[in-house]
Amino acid sequence: MNGKEITTLVIGVGNVLMQDEGAGVRAVELLESRYHVPEYVEFLDGGTAGTELLEPMRGKERLIIADCVNTGAPAGSLVRLTDEEIPAFFQTKISNHQLGISDLLAVLTVTGEAPEHVTIIGMVPYHLENKLGLSDESTARLEEMVQMLVDELELAGIKLQSRTEPLRCFWDEQGRLERSISA
Repeated sequence: MNGKEITTLVIGVGNVLMQDEGAGVRAVELLESRYHVPEYVEFLDGGTAGTELLEPMRGKERLIIADCVNTGAPAGSLVRLTDEEIPAFFQTKISNHQLGISDLLAVLTVTGEAPEHVTIIGMVPYHLENKLGLSDESTARLEEMVQMLVDELELAGIKLQSRTEPLRCFWDEQGRLERSISA
């Protein structure tokens, strides 16, 4: 990384073992597989981590979180919430990982180390079953979620460069493997 400080963090959170719960992880994985980003941008598979995310989030200029969200909207709906739209201490629970994220943002706020800009890109799940891999319905919406992440980075002035050859997507491959075994 040539010593350049990470100022933008893109975290995919979710439980990939609970089908559509892993939409955020899969979206960030797909994004990273397709694009080169400047060295001051970092992609992170946050999975179901809690306090482990405190250090990577500390003092960032921009934090973008991709997650499965519960907004009451129909399954497959995509949402974008930014800065003041995101309740500082999450009065309304919209994400299954929110408690951990809200706690982390609260700690960072109290210590004066909260990210300057926070955005959540989320998808309302179709299925939350104990299965590896997204449902067909969520898979069909994943491209749009990835595009929302691309748009968010570009809105921040971050130039993405397409990879000539996409990287392998570990979680996608695992989901396909499980589907082929159970078929």
